[in-house]
Order: sequence, then C-alpha cells, then structure tokens
Amino acid sequence: MQKNPNQCKFVVAMDSIVGKWKPIILYHLLQGKPLRFNELRRLLPDITQRMLTLHLRELEEEEIVKRVIYPQIPPKVEYSISEYGKSLSPVLEILHQWGAAHIERKKLGEAKK
Repeated sequence: MQKNPNQCKFVVAMDSIVGKWKPIILYHLLQGKPLRFNELRRLLPDITQRMLTLHLRELEEEEIVKRVIYPQIPPKVEYSISEYGKSLSPVLEILHQWGAAHIERKKLGEAKK
C-alpha cells in the first residue's frame, strides 16, 4: 500500500504542534515576550511540571521554541518563539478563530434544544 505524500506532510506538521498544551504554550510565546518556566506554569495552571518540560523540549527539538540559559546563579532560563516558530502565527490564529466560531455554533445548537 502506497502512502499519500500530502498526508505524510500533514501528519508531520500536526505531530509538531499538536498536544493538549502545545498550542497554548505557543500562543503565549507568540505574544513576543520571553517567558521563564515558572511564568509559563502560572499561565497554564493545570499543566504538570513534567508535561510542560516535555512539551517545551519537543518544541525546542523542532526549532519552534528557543531556550536561552543565562550563566548566573541561580541559573536563569527563558523560552521564546524562534523566527521559524513565528511562521506558525497565522495557522494558530486561524485555529483560534475557528475555535471561537465553533464554541458559538455549539451554544446556538444547545439553545435550540
């Protein structure tokens, strides 16, 4: 059975940005200000430390997120969106708009019941 090359590209793209928390992490980092780990934890109160670490590592491996370690005591680490990661901004904005429209559609559907 032959694989559809377009489907493979879609799967690669989705694997890079999909996860319960990745789009939200990216949303916060796309605001432009570098954030420290604990700042991200405060912005995502329901995420576990382990899951945040895992998602940040995956996004860093994909070169979507940049991690900068400042040589000081105690060590300071900041996360920011990479130039490459900024190319996801229109994609995430469209998903955000679709999500808002979907919520409204569901509300209208529930009101009709």
